[in-house]
Amino acid sequence: MTFQQPWQLRAEFARRLSTMYGREVPAYTTLVDVSAAVNEDFLARRGAEAERLGSIDRVTAERHGAIRVGSPREMAQVARVFAAFGMHPVGFYDLRDASASSVPVVSTAFRPTDPEELARNPFRVFTSMLAADDPRFFGRELRQRLQEFIDRRTLFPPELLALADRATEHGGLEETDAERLLDQATAAFELSGDPVDHAWYRELEKVSAVAADIGGVTTTHINHLTPRVLDIDDLYARMEALGITMIDEIQGPPRWDGPDVLLRQTSFRALAEERVFRFPDGTVGPGALRVRFGEVEQRGIALTPTGRDLYDRMVAETDRRLAAGEGGGIRVDVARAVWEEHLPRTEQELAVQGLAYFSYTLDEKALARAGHAVPDPDSGLDSLVEAGIAVPEPIVYEDFLPRSAAGIFRSNLTDEGSRDDAQTGTDYDLTVMSEVVGRAVADPHDLYRRQQDGSIARLREQLSAVVAR
Repeated sequence: MTFQQPWQLRAEFARRLSTMYGREVPAYTTLVDVSAAVNEDFLARRGAEAERLGSIDRVTAERHGAIRVGSPREMAQVARVFAAFGMHPVGFYDLRDASASSVPVVSTAFRPTDPEELARNPFRVFTSMLAADDPRFFGRELRQRLQEFIDRRTLFPPELLALADRATEHGGLEETDAERLLDQATAAFELSGDPVDHAWYRELEKVSAVAADIGGVTTTHINHLTPRVLDIDDLYARMEALGITMIDEIQGPPRWDGPDVLLRQTSFRALAEERVFRFPDGTVGPGALRVRFGEVEQRGIALTPTGRDLYDRMVAETDRRLAAGEGGGIRVDVARAVWEEHLPRTEQELAVQGLAYFSYTLDEKALARAGHAVPDPDSGLDSLVEAGIAVPEPIVYEDFLPRSAAGIFRSNLTDEGSRDDAQTGTDYDLTVMSEVVGRAVADPHDLYRRQQDGSIARLREQLSAVVAR
């Protein structure tokens, strides 16, 4: 029998979810097809430069998914499922205050953390948990009924959890068990045909459409699967030309002439999907919900804490100028002007100023040109970069932006929902999320820094070997 390693399970899991979601949301298949066409055209125009942030094979195959669960118990269980696929919790995202709309969730992302594992298959799932204990959104009586509803349901059957634990313990599964794991894990995220309690769903929807999608149904499901594209502006225009309505704007950094950083996202608007409802009089009949949408992303370079501080200041400056009526109220134009004023225009400048993460490689030709003036291996990295001896290769941003995620959610909500800001919100942070999922949630900066530091150590070893000759 063939033993399936976590990366092989992960790749097949992503493929099966994509096939399933394509059946459920046909517009997703269109999105994938258009993304592939955009990537092929971008590669034809840019050549090798197009693959600077990832090979075309990786980018075309890449997906991220999004799911929602209702409680710490469910979050801990989904962490066990994803661990079987070599996907670990990374980052903490609080969407409750990232939007003016009512989005009562806190999130983490499950993904591979080792660069080699990411290269094999970078599937990641942005996983949101309903903050059902936050009194700003849920009064005491509603909070109690919501928690009781969630406690009664089972999202992940015991056999699935047992198989997942076994895969984690043994670093994979034999073929028969691997098939059972994949079948059950995929089914756990399939849209259910169970009748939805109409009155209960609508009661939660008054608070938040997101809360209703999580706590108003008996199962969880894929909310979106996201392909990666190399030119998101081209993708946006092509989808609109096909008559598919996109959200109003692309979330994240603007398009500009300098390096792509962090993450840009957009989506087509949530489509009406037929569901079965159980009405207060006991009858069962058809209805429709708009909760799922098609998202697409363009990934850039990961920023250091210093770079993220600069990014946050640029976002705030963009908001300030828009509020002052500058730029004709067009966010992308205002943001582009801010970026051009504050962000370096080259990767080398980002590296020298310590604003972004890079892997550093030794340029043998530049070293040869240095002749007897080979720099001290312990000399500053900046001088090695400026001399062309240390070549910075960008580290791709593998994570998410709370404001962008909330912007996507908000753009697909039917209304703003409600919240009582006179109440004090429940405290959540990375430490609390670690307790919830039952394992340490990694800080993304630690992962990027480790990758960068490892490359610098190897570079200095190579230089030391040259000096010793």
